Parts: sequence; C-alpha cells; structure tokens
Amino acid sequence: MDLLLRKSKIVREGERALSLRAQEERGRHWADEHGYRVRKVWKENLSAWSDVQRPKYDAAMGAVLNGEVPALWVYALDRFSRKGAEAVVPILGKARVIFDYERLDSMDERDRRWIIDRAENAREYSQRLSYNVRSTKTRQRNEGRWLARAPFGLVADKETRKLSPNRVKLRGKDYSPWAIVLRIFKEIAAGTSSRALARKFNEEGIKSATGRSWRADSIRAILIHPVYEGWLTVSPGGKSHKAPTHYFNDAGERVRCVEPGVLKSMIPAKTAERARRVLSGHQIVDNTPRVGRAAHLLTGKLRCAECGYSMTLSGKSYNCQMRANGGACAAPASVWRDAIEPYIVDRWLARMGNADDDDPLMIAVAQRWQALTRPTETTEIREAAAELKAAQDGLDKFHADDATGFYSGRSAKYRIPAKTKAEERLTAAEERVKELSGGPVDITFLMNGMAREAWEGADAALRRDLLGLGIDHVTVTKAPGQGVRFDGKTRCGVEWATPESEEAEESADMELAA
Repeated sequence: MDLLLRKSKIVREGERALSLRAQEERGRHWADEHGYRVRKVWKENLSAWSDVQRPKYDAAMGAVLNGEVPALWVYALDRFSRKGAEAVVPILGKARVIFDYERLDSMDERDRRWIIDRAENAREYSQRLSYNVRSTKTRQRNEGRWLARAPFGLVADKETRKLSPNRVKLRGKDYSPWAIVLRIFKEIAAGTSSRALARKFNEEGIKSATGRSWRADSIRAILIHPVYEGWLTVSPGGKSHKAPTHYFNDAGERVRCVEPGVLKSMIPAKTAERARRVLSGHQIVDNTPRVGRAAHLLTGKLRCAECGYSMTLSGKSYNCQMRANGGACAAPASVWRDAIEPYIVDRWLARMGNADDDDPLMIAVAQRWQALTRPTETTEIREAAAELKAAQDGLDKFHADDATGFYSGRSAKYRIPAKTKAEERLTAAEERVKELSGGPVDITFLMNGMAREAWEGADAALRRDLLGLGIDHVTVTKAPGQGVRFDGKTRCGVEWATPESEEAEESADMELAA
C-alpha cells in the first residue's frame, strides 16, 4: 500500500497538526498490523484547499484508482482533502482509501455516509477558517497595518504595524537603508539608468536587502513599489507577484500604511512619478555636460563628410577634428571661414523666406524658439508630455490585464478602483498638457521675408541661436584640389531641423546639392 502524508506549511492557530514523521510511523504501523507492505510514501507540505496544485496527491490517487496499488492510507480526512464530497465520492466503492483517525474505509459500504459527512465537515471548517483569516486581514489592512516583512529601507512598528523610514545606520557604514532608497529615487529621476546605478552601488560596496550585489531589476523593484510613497499594497500573485498594487478598501479608496506625521518623510509623489517615467523611457533626461557656449558661428554645426567628425575653427578655417588630432581621415575636409559662413547664412535666409506656415521646418523652429526663450515652461511641457505617455500606457496595461482575466477571482475587487485610477491619471495628464500648450509661439519675425532684418539686428550669440533654430548639421566634403574656389553647392549638405515628433524619421529636407 501507499501512504499519503500532508501537513500545511503554516499551522493555523488552534490546529494541532501531526508531523509528517509521526504520520508515517502511524501509517507503517497500520500496514504491519493489517498485512500490508508500504510501497511508496507521498509527502506534501502544503495546503489542501481548492486553489492549490497537489501533484503528489494526484499521483497517489492515480495509483490507487488505476490498480497500481491495492490501498492508500491517509492519517485523517482533513489531511486527504478539504474540497468536501467532490473529493471522496470518486473513491467510494472503487478504490480502498483508509482514513486512520476516523477509522473509515472507502470500500466499506457502512462507512460511505460517514466519509461524506466528515469530508463535508472538513470543508466547512476550512471555509470558516478561511473566512475568519480573510476578515481579520481585511480589517488589519483597512487600518493600514503592514502584515508582511517590512520592505527594504522601512521598518514596521511592533504594535501598530505601521511603516516608517529606517534611518539606523548600517554597521560600519555612514548611511542608513532609507538613505539608499532616497538615493535610488533621486538619481534615477535625474537620468541615471538602473544598470549604471546598480554598478555604482556595487563599486561603492553597498549591499542590497539580501546582502548581495545590486542588479538593475532590484533597483526597479524599489522604484515601482508604491509603499515608498506611504501606500499599502498587495501582491496579485502569479506572474505579477513582483509588481505590487495599491490596496483598496471597500469604499474603493487607497489606504496609507504610515502615520500622518511620517507621511512627509516618504518619497514625494512627483519624484516617484518622474523616476518611473525615466525608468520606463517615457521621459528623456539630457545630462550632456555643457561648459560655456561656443564663440564662433558654425562651431558644432560642421561635420567632415568622410569620417563624420566635427570641424573646429583653427586660425582662419574650419578643419576636420580627426585630422587635427592626428587621426587617420582619408579625405579630411577643410574650408575657409570667410567662405562657408556667408554661404550657410544665405542658405538659411533663403530657406526661411520660402517656408510656408505649415512647413515642418517652421514647426521645428517654433519648438526650438520656445525652448530657447521659455526654458522653464518648455521643461514643464516636456514633463507633462512624458506623464501623458506614461498615463496612456498605464490605461493600456489595465485593459490588457483585464482581457487576460487578471482581475478575476479574489482580485475582482481591485478592477474598478484600478480602472478609475488609470482613467483619472490620464485625464489629469491631458488637462495638464492642454494647460501648458495653450500659449502661441511667435516666430513671425523670421517669416515673410523678415528673417534678414532679424539677422542683421542680432548680436553674435543670437545669430548662432538663430542658425540653430533651423539647422542641425552641415556636412562638408574635401575640396577637389588645392586652391580651388569654394563651391558651397557641391561641397555642403544642410540637414534642416525637424519637429520633435518626427526626429526619429529620416529627414525629407536633407539637401545635398549637386
């Protein structure tokens, strides 16, 4: 015969569960007394409830039902299953299963009713126990109690189970776990990638919550967790067990897991949202160092057609930087400053004068003029646009999860609050973008033949800026021979500016005149 042994991973309060070793001893003793030899012992250390997969139980049942073994011994009916009659009816009169504690035999006609009754009693007990546990946890969560182990950087009060930042410095270190959390949010929000930050932590000898090295996904796990803003969360389980979601009470409201006085010490919502946008790629942070501004008209605009390197002013001419630094360029470009600067200015004036109101170039010029003259406002617009993209993706994710049944079963109560939150976030983002995008940008001074007048009235710095409004780069080829007169049409290709929304597309205005 076979033995089926089971003990829950967590022993409920008030439930005296016999250990697996004690169950096995009783099973072998029963086998000896009744003339059986134990063939196989099936051991389980998990729940017997309906939503739990039990491969060993299935194998033991398959063996006895298929006649591989004449009998199966189980310590008690509640160790066998807690699904009630549906679990025991298939074996009654068909396979011998011994329930030792109740002294019942599934092949004994007189025990049929008792087995069904006891199985239903076990089911009712589990239902009641599960209801009590859920009710207790729901009440505790509605009070904002953190029921699990406190996340990294936080500590739970022993009495209230409310969270607060862990500011106790680590042994031998001058920083606390909470200082690490603050640094993660601030550096990612400032544009540092999760990989770069993990590498930086490891180089500095900073350990993760597990005492191991940091990885990009461990940085991400902290960034996406709402608990660092003071919100109580639940884990949806399954494939999304690493993506905790907000806990909503019966009124559909999110619940705080920190005391009101501690809330101001948590991560601000704006910082958290910005860090998440940067992490997801919805917001690009330009960290390119800029030391002063270039002094010459075309510095930073010219490129050598052969090697692609920039051309810098040396003396009276712009020269290929690769060649100037001693590198190997097969056809290094060089051009007199007095020849190319007037030519590019004339090209710029002609292009501005021939542009229509809806020309993509003028849209790009307007965007860049706004960024130049309203830097604070432009930054706000870009952040609002990034938030709009993140909000749209958030609503799309809700619909994708909903379509796959994510909000079914026990998670059904989170469906409407999650939908409402995603839609409200998108609405707020749309209104913010509309609010910031309402004012017109006036570039009429560059249109209708007025560009030349604006150019002549500008100083050297403004002239560089004006060229930059419409020109991204100028590619210069090597002169066909020494002493040959400069011909801009054959040697220069102008890459005109494109609107931000079209930067990824190949420019239709790239002119390489022949």
